[in-house]
Amino acid sequence: MSERILAMILAGGEGSRLHPLTFNHAKPSIVFGGYRLVDFVLSNLVNSGIESIYLLAQYKPESLIEHIHANWTLAPGNEECFVSVVVPRYEEGQYFCGTADAVYQNLELIEQHDPDLVAVFAADQVYRMDVRQMAAYHRECNAEVTVATTRVALEQAKAFGVIVTEGQGRIGNFQEKPECPVPIAFNSARACVSTGNYLFTPEVLVDSLDQALRHGETDFGKHLLPRLVDSHRVYAYDLAENKVPGVRPYEEEAYWRDIGTLEAYVDALQDVDGNMPRFNLHNSSWPIMPALSAQRPLFDAHYAQLVVAHKRRAAGDFSYTIVG
Repeated sequence: MSERILAMILAGGEGSRLHPLTFNHAKPSIVFGGYRLVDFVLSNLVNSGIESIYLLAQYKPESLIEHIHANWTLAPGNEECFVSVVVPRYEEGQYFCGTADAVYQNLELIEQHDPDLVAVFAADQVYRMDVRQMAAYHRECNAEVTVATTRVALEQAKAFGVIVTEGQGRIGNFQEKPECPVPIAFNSARACVSTGNYLFTPEVLVDSLDQALRHGETDFGKHLLPRLVDSHRVYAYDLAENKVPGVRPYEEEAYWRDIGTLEAYVDALQDVDGNMPRFNLHNSSWPIMPALSAQRPLFDAHYAQLVVAHKRRAAGDFSYTIVG
């Protein structure tokens, strides 16, 4: 019998660096290539056979809730097969104060499902991943926490959680957005960074969140992961080791992009364009869901507006206006 994995998706980000697209939408709800950003993580989970999924939302969640209700009904009547949006208990004056706090405020959901593993994933990334392969690695390493990692140019690494591994992939050091990132031992031009996607043994997750509350800590990258590295078995899972069916030879190996800025948004949209894209949106062996309608263009109005805005910004012209 396969492991029961409960997914807690962090979907509450404001995405201020993506304004004006996020004036009226949460970052996971903005359109990307005809899909919503949240569709990528949800597709990865469902394609991996993980169908117990909570989306922890906060900032302007209306369009996200509408999208999930309209497109992500998995198996009505099956209590273990769902995609459900959870928001803070506003009537009680509660808000999510960070990524870890969002999960802490919903610990009763973990207790209710009693899973073998908890996946805490981000909702604003473009990538393909078989999460079951990461779970197998977690089990093989006898890990208590596993962090999905990738490699980026050293100058870009200061925007991420930078990881230094010891023997057999165990993490020896975790630094959130360091000024001077540590390069990979065999490649001084690149660093190993966290993608912000984690697998936790439930008991370790619950205990670490209880400790975080006592210490006033609210964030996985800033607070929990650096502390857990010193006290628990925390391992790095390299996305390059993840093999997803249907990937074409011309695609970038282990493609992964964090869509955090307008520039990153434009660059990633260009990556999925053309006859030989770095990331192919049309992989029938590992599809992105929900399926695109024949009437929906691959690149919507946001793309055209942003390309113009990007070029004008580079030329020093900030007089453009983009409709969110």
